Amino acid sequence: MTEPPPPTLPPASGPSPDHTSDTIESTSHRIRRTAEPATPPEVHLVLGYDRSDFSEAALPVAADLARRLRAHLHVVHGIDLSDYPIDPDSADWEAQAQHALDTQQQRVADALADRALGWSYHAWRGDPVELLAAVAEETDALMIIVGSRGEGLGSVFDRILKRSVSHGLIAHQRRPVLVVPDPAREKPTTAEPRAT
Repeated sequence: MTEPPPPTLPPASGPSPDHTSDTIESTSHRIRRTAEPATPPEVHLVLGYDRSDFSEAALPVAADLARRLRAHLHVVHGIDLSDYPIDPDSADWEAQAQHALDTQQQRVADALADRALGWSYHAWRGDPVELLAAVAEETDALMIIVGSRGEGLGSVFDRILKRSVSHGLIAHQRRPVLVVPDPAREKPTTAEPRAT
């Protein structure tokens, strides 16, 4: 199967950007969308993002942290086969894939639209651990933020089938990695003190 052409994404939006830029690097099929605030940031944060509920939970946490630190948030998505429809023989296979990527980028833009922060959306093919590390290195990021798949049987199968991004980053990265827990995960109950 031949590799599909690089996708294109709609322009980024952000808080009254002074500059919005779109770049496609042909050697790596990398897409970058940027919404810059009036003042250049001194701090950069990198967020790993995909279509999972865990990423959706990590996005507002990363945006809040970026706002508090007055940091630029780099949202990074590693394009993989899960972004494409199941049937590669479908007549509109590439159009369906493009629509899925456009929708994902728009969800990020919508989530960050009311936030007073600069942000960028990066999407290209490759190992998520390497992509996150590359953007963190390029921007000298303070930290990398990812969502947690949590615990339990489902996450065990996930880890068997797909490498854990958080574990890969922790093992191969010199930067701090913030792992945002799944908000649906039950909080441990504390024992009530017993009257004697």
